[in-house]
Amino acid sequence: MARVLRAVPVPLALIVMIALAGVVLGRVYADPLLTRLTAGAAVGSVLVSVATRRLPSWLVAPLSVAALAGWALLSLRLAAAHAALPGGLGEVAADAARNAIPRLLTAMIPVEPAPDTVLVPVVAAWLAGLAAAEVALRAGRVLLGYLPPVLLYAGALYVVGPNAGPAVGPTVLFAAVAAIGLAAPGGRADPAGADPVAGLAPAVRAAVRLRLFAAGAAGVAVVVALAALLAPVVAGQVDDRPVDPRRYVEPPQVESLDENPLIRISGWALNPDQKLLDVRTEAGATQAGPPRIRLAVLSDYDGVTWRVGATYRNAGRILPATEPAGGTATDPVRQEITVADLTGRLLPAVPTPREVSGARVAYDPATGTLIRPEGLAPGLRYTVASVREQPDVNLLSTANVPAGDAVARVLRVADGAPEQMRRLATQLAEENGAPYARGAAIADFLAEHYRVTADAPSGHAYPNLAFFLFGPRNGGGQRGTSEQFAAAFAVLGRLAGLPTRVVVGFEPKADGPVRAADAYAWPEVLFEGVGWVPFDPMPRPDEEPRPVEEDFRPKPEDPPPSEVPAPTVEPTATPPAAAAPDRRGGQAGPGTPVLVGGGAGGLVLLLGALLLTLAALRRRLSRGRLADGDPGRRIAGAWRELTDALRLAGHPAGADLAAAEVADRARRTLAEAQAGQVPVGGEVDELAGLLNQVAFAPGTATPAQADRAAALATGYVTALRSTRSRWRRLLWTVHPGPLRWRR
Repeated sequence: MARVLRAVPVPLALIVMIALAGVVLGRVYADPLLTRLTAGAAVGSVLVSVATRRLPSWLVAPLSVAALAGWALLSLRLAAAHAALPGGLGEVAADAARNAIPRLLTAMIPVEPAPDTVLVPVVAAWLAGLAAAEVALRAGRVLLGYLPPVLLYAGALYVVGPNAGPAVGPTVLFAAVAAIGLAAPGGRADPAGADPVAGLAPAVRAAVRLRLFAAGAAGVAVVVALAALLAPVVAGQVDDRPVDPRRYVEPPQVESLDENPLIRISGWALNPDQKLLDVRTEAGATQAGPPRIRLAVLSDYDGVTWRVGATYRNAGRILPATEPAGGTATDPVRQEITVADLTGRLLPAVPTPREVSGARVAYDPATGTLIRPEGLAPGLRYTVASVREQPDVNLLSTANVPAGDAVARVLRVADGAPEQMRRLATQLAEENGAPYARGAAIADFLAEHYRVTADAPSGHAYPNLAFFLFGPRNGGGQRGTSEQFAAAFAVLGRLAGLPTRVVVGFEPKADGPVRAADAYAWPEVLFEGVGWVPFDPMPRPDEEPRPVEEDFRPKPEDPPPSEVPAPTVEPTATPPAAAAPDRRGGQAGPGTPVLVGGGAGGLVLLLGALLLTLAALRRRLSRGRLADGDPGRRIAGAWRELTDALRLAGHPAGADLAAAEVADRARRTLAEAQAGQVPVGGEVDELAGLLNQVAFAPGTATPAQADRAAALATGYVTALRSTRSRWRRLLWTVHPGPLRWRR
């Protein structure tokens, strides 16, 4: 009995250490199934080695590998049933063996236990148990036998990376169990069963024991000293964020055809009867009508093409859920979709999917879109449970749009935007201040002036959109498919300061076939506290579009008083002829030339006085902004001089733009005015930085910084004004706008 008890601690320690590696790795899994399977692998591998200790060593490995095969197949079957994957065990096992490692490192966190995400941990745990048990139990090298569990534990920590908190508890328990295994008496006792120094003389025996004790104490002292010296260094090395091995593995990618599915709209429009999908709605879609089916979300635009630009991660049956914005109503929808002639990898689904069964998918949480890495095939049938969000329309009229780095991707306007499009966006934005009103104005403008045709050529680069918006109607302009309508809205929206994207999908469908004629694209705008809201810029089928020339007339700058037309005097009835003056009896009045000359001279003097007054008021306003008040007020005044100059030049900066974005617009405005030569570089950025300092650190600006801000603003205004014609420079000086614009 005592011999059995001596043999238990080391195998038990190995089992617990290997199982703890599964516990650490299981922190990034969505279910405890992986932890149970790795614990089973630890128990099985160690017990096989314990049971075969009396057999030859060359026979243990084949027996253990055979047991590993049985446990791995059982694990794959349990994982496949848990993930509800179709197919037989052989097919599932072959797929898991081919793709286990890349799918494990590209899986979405939390990882769902599936055959391809549990196979590698189970096999690694079994092999670690086999190696550790053989070295520690058969060879009697316990400390060396700890090497496989330690490597397995370190590998689990590395795979988890920064996706979970520090594993303090499991690590402490791991070290404690290892120490207990080392401290326990080993199972390989000396055959004589006696003390090795028992036969020595008492004096010699005491000396040997003392020497052994001294050596042990010295070893402990060295270990403690090294720990005390090296612990701070090691602790300093682990303060940083752990490395995530997933960044070294390329996630699933879409095909080139799917990278820009917007170009497929025109091809589908020419083959309207092509059957792409079959849809059957199992639940939901009754309160708000049939749901819209989404195929792809395109967020990146470089002036030539819209692209998906999503990062897909292998996902299980349950997809990560995000909380909808406050006040958003949700409607659960469950659909069974069967693929017909639709090709590529993009997987259609009602937004936003929460559960997918019947197909292995990869998911992009940022856009809520799906792909099937293996590609679509005719007859593929899958079920998607989604949550359709219905934003509160009462919040849209007052909702703002976000700004900053978080949404820079959907606000970016690629270089080379046609000036006509910029002017149109500016005109629509000036007439509609609120973000939602701007979006609605752009949608109404497109719906009222353009025509939908199925034979319009594909293309949504800047030249294509300019021809669509402003090309002659009798030459093919002002008509297009939903591709041009959605792309034009998205670009005009970004020019007007709205974060936009383009979505490709299919018309709302509850049951029945989805054909190519049902495919279309629509734009969406992001609002704070509401989320992404779709807009409909498509024309009404019963309305005839109006020519663009009726409405697209860019508003001129406010005319100076010299250009204000004089009030028209209505002609009166012809007065009766007066008697000729008596040249002899009285003095005659002034003649007509004198009256005309005097009136014209008086008008010129009055106009000159008015212009001089405006010029003096403008000069006084600039001097007050740049020279009066504390440094913070002077810097703010310098910034106001810059924004007024942009407005006078016809390029107003929206109130929703940050200082850095206004500075970028100022540089581009001056560059365009000077034919690509940019004399002003970091100066505008420096002025924006001073403004941010005043805004976020009040009271820290110095008089020298205020003087610098005044010089920067004056230099920029002078440079921008010098690019205007002589007549416009004069109008710039006396323009009354800065006097009445809100400050």
